[in-house]
Amino acid sequence: MSLRHSIYKSPAQLRLMLEPGLATAASLDAVAGAIRAGVTTAELDALAEQAIRSRGGAPNFMLEPGYHHTVCASVNEEVVHGIPGERVLEPGDIVSIDSGAILGGWNGDAARTFVVPDPAHPQVVAERNRLNDVTERSLWHGIAALSRASHLNEVGAAIEDSVRGESDYGILTDYVGHGIGRRMHEDPPVFNYRVRQKGPEVRPGLVVAIEPMIVIGSPDTSVREDGWTVVTDDGGAAAHWEHSVAVHKDGIWVLTAADGGAAGLAPFGITPVPVA
Repeated sequence: MSLRHSIYKSPAQLRLMLEPGLATAASLDAVAGAIRAGVTTAELDALAEQAIRSRGGAPNFMLEPGYHHTVCASVNEEVVHGIPGERVLEPGDIVSIDSGAILGGWNGDAARTFVVPDPAHPQVVAERNRLNDVTERSLWHGIAALSRASHLNEVGAAIEDSVRGESDYGILTDYVGHGIGRRMHEDPPVFNYRVRQKGPEVRPGLVVAIEPMIVIGSPDTSVREDGWTVVTDDGGAAAHWEHSVAVHKDGIWVLTAADGGAAGLAPFGITPVPVA
């Protein structure tokens, strides 16, 4: 099978990816409305599942062997793949929620990070909000780069330049973005840092999940005994943002944003174009 047929979707296939993207966005909207001190990560998981199923989809994370939840909920030093449960969120926690939906055999995948307010410790909250903002901005820098890139490695370079231009935060290298379509994780890998290999050509039909994972300290990580949760070795806080983005003949469209990415891309002078 040629590279073109393995990673590039047809216009009809791109249209089929719209609804799972919106279902994924709806699940994160539901979580965003409920994040507060005192809520458990299991409660957030239930809200995300309800939002996906109400749109006719199913949680695609449950299709991963051995995983039984709708979202990954990663708190503080947990970077990604945290398992929802009875953990109660506390003031000042930084919480990354990664969610995905499958609908009609096609997938969506996205993540957002939230900081729980804590008036008693404004410095901690300010530090974590800054980490969160830097991470989210780096995602949009990567998406903006995709809109004008000739090859996929330009996305990682833009993300790294964005992070380095604002901070000395660590960029995870052991975990990267990916293609998405019939399967949640497909080729090609999408790096969050500069690499020498150009990667595949950016042209209509390419759909990728771009997901910078940024930490306050060292990017060195380990996996906990549960076999899933990735944590920073130095205990530093982490943030994770992700969108699934389609390249088509008229431009790009952020599948997991209700506005197609209009608000996030506006500072770059880029107007996303709906998939026709």
